[in-house]
Amino acid sequence: MIRTFLLGWALALAAMPARAPAQDLPAQIISGMRLDVVATGEVTRVPDLARISAGVVTQAPTATSAIAQNAQRMVLVRAALRRAGIADRDIQTSQISLNPEYRYAESRPPALTGYRASNEVAVRFRDIANTGKILDALVAEGANQINGPMLELDKPEQALDEARMAALRTAQARAELYARAVGKRVKRILSISEAGGNFRPAPRPVAMEMRAAGDAASSKIDPGEQSVAVSLSVSFELE
Repeated sequence: MIRTFLLGWALALAAMPARAPAQDLPAQIISGMRLDVVATGEVTRVPDLARISAGVVTQAPTATSAIAQNAQRMVLVRAALRRAGIADRDIQTSQISLNPEYRYAESRPPALTGYRASNEVAVRFRDIANTGKILDALVAEGANQINGPMLELDKPEQALDEARMAALRTAQARAELYARAVGKRVKRILSISEAGGNFRPAPRPVAMEMRAAGDAASSKIDPGEQSVAVSLSVSFELE
């Protein structure tokens, strides 16, 4: 029976159609000289989105009291953000913490003095002109921890496409330059690969500005400009 099974298996294998061998894609053949160029295109835009983190830090003798006080003040902070027109989707809790506080003295064990509670939200502002006023309102409502702003582009795709085209024009001009230097001309582009885009944000300028004599200082955000750059590797054939 075993011999019959092996014979049938061998006949089945013989009847199966042979698989065609794998074929490699044909290599791109060039008749002239190959030139590889790396070029970068860069455009600038005024940032239209700001990100900050704002929160409340409270201290109290007990953990329950520290958390309760913190929660009460964060209600006011969130209310201030909503009055400023910030949508719920642009407010996100980023950190909540509760830690014991100790007093240290030489030759003595640490003594518990209370608890420190922290609650922080990440906020996106699309109206950068009013960011300074919003920061002032947050502080007035009890926020005692603010970091930022980080200024960026809300929708960078168009700027990236402009940078890509600028990089390609630079690569083509550079190829023409090299071709003339060696007594040839650019015949065609063989390949284009993108090394990636990057953003060069402006520094975070939170300047203080005096409105008038006797008035309190107000935080002012200067958006400046942000650079968007794309690098391309382009191969040309010269003839």
